[in-house]
Amino acid sequence: MIARSYFIVFLSILLLSSCSTKKNVLTSRSHSSNGTVLTDASSARGKIFSGSRLDNYASLLNVSAKKLNPHLYSFIDDWMGIPHRMGGQTKSGVDCSGFVNLLYIQVYKGNLPRTSRDMEGVVKRKRTDKLEEGDLVFFSFGRNGIDHVGVYLHNNKFVHVSTRKGVIISDLTDSWYAKTFVDAGSPNI
Repeated sequence: MIARSYFIVFLSILLLSSCSTKKNVLTSRSHSSNGTVLTDASSARGKIFSGSRLDNYASLLNVSAKKLNPHLYSFIDDWMGIPHRMGGQTKSGVDCSGFVNLLYIQVYKGNLPRTSRDMEGVVKRKRTDKLEEGDLVFFSFGRNGIDHVGVYLHNNKFVHVSTRKGVIISDLTDSWYAKTFVDAGSPNI
């Protein structure tokens, strides 16, 4: 009887914790790695996404689909959910700067330095309220300065490679990113 109670408690904890890892999922019609567009942005909780791929991104970002660069969101959709791998630049695993490099080469036809720290050195600084789609956002998770980069989308949302969740869309105003955010700007390419 006691063992059964422990099992029920364990199962309940497992179910509750698994629900909190993905705060919202958008259905995608592309051939992305797992068929979903993932976001951990708190502002997306409770939203229902049921339109076309571009309409779903527009809904998540709270903008008109006409304001979105279709090439950018096609690229993002194709990489959504790809796992993190330090030094990786393939669909079997990619790191944050590798992802941003590939995105810039394919979407904007420009080359960036390979590391997030070096990328930060080639941007024209901007305040967060002046950021535009395609600008870079930088974070420091430790004491070594810049060690993470993402690409700004709209309304404080950015796409990046999370070490735990892979390629995902997050929100600059969510507590973890707000406290680790360091800099942002437009690449000089």
